[in-house]
Amino acid sequence: MTRLKIAVLFGGSSEEHLISVKSAQEVSKNLDPERYEPFYVGITTSGAWTLCDGPEPGWETAGTPAMLSPDSSTRGLLVLDGNSYRTIPLDVVFPVLHGTQGEDGAIQGLLELTGIPYVGCDVPSSALCMDKSLAYVVAAAAGIATPSHWVVAANENIEPEGLTYPVFVKPARSGSSFGVSKVSSRTELLSAVVTAKQYDSKVLIEEAVVGSEVGCAILSERFGLVAGEVDRIALTHGFFRIHQEAEPERGSDNSTPIVPADISEDARALVQETAKRIYRALGCTGLARVDMFLKDDGTVVLNEVNTLPGLTSYSRYPRMMAAAGLPLAEVIDRLVDRTLQGARR
Repeated sequence: MTRLKIAVLFGGSSEEHLISVKSAQEVSKNLDPERYEPFYVGITTSGAWTLCDGPEPGWETAGTPAMLSPDSSTRGLLVLDGNSYRTIPLDVVFPVLHGTQGEDGAIQGLLELTGIPYVGCDVPSSALCMDKSLAYVVAAAAGIATPSHWVVAANENIEPEGLTYPVFVKPARSGSSFGVSKVSSRTELLSAVVTAKQYDSKVLIEEAVVGSEVGCAILSERFGLVAGEVDRIALTHGFFRIHQEAEPERGSDNSTPIVPADISEDARALVQETAKRIYRALGCTGLARVDMFLKDDGTVVLNEVNTLPGLTSYSRYPRMMAAAGLPLAEVIDRLVDRTLQGARR
């Protein structure tokens, strides 16, 4: 049996670099060696691409310079070999990249140029989901509840007196909880905006939705969408931070995901169905983790959509899928199969 040549891209120059490396390590452990011939391409924080043996310590300096060819007639990797390049043809690419340049459509645009099938959402849905304010507009137009929110563009000011507190201030186009602040009074607002602008020039201010934070993993199949088990975030203090900012590869220091979520069966079904509606409305393909709020009155409100969610051992997406009977190895196989079937539209 001829093995599929799969390139696993990881690392990247976003604030989620270390999380991407850990996700790639988990993907590496779950690739069937009889089915796949993997090629690991790490991207350093400075943006250098290197073909290496895997996402293990020291990969940044142990590899060989390589890049995806934007020439669709090549459909593979160009690897520096002395003073010339050799080509490695590829069957599929799995971009295990998070945050900016990983989930925002940038790498997806390059992959479209290569002509190589790739796992995950396409350019428009990646860009749309990364921009939370635009995702809210589209979701609301589809009849999905979203938080009340305000956008602060670059060089724009906002009047603190015009808001009802508490509010959350966050970068509009950034991953995880980097740059997010909970603001309880108008005196804290401007500094929170400054913090958010360290990650993005466009800032989102949104109401603090009162309710449980829940999530649902979605996987697209030829016959439709598969929803993983719903999880609920249990907090010990503060607001939910999926990663520590100082050491993001260690995961959260103030939360535990409860899988399956300790909610009623009716609420669970509603969360899963709402997640599917959001996934469809935003044009997602492949995989996505839909984060929502479940209010006491039963209303489900969109929080955000992660188009390439974390795949580490502690990440929510693989835990939700495993709880639904789909271990990560099977999820990867299904993603690759669906990609090669030409499901992307």
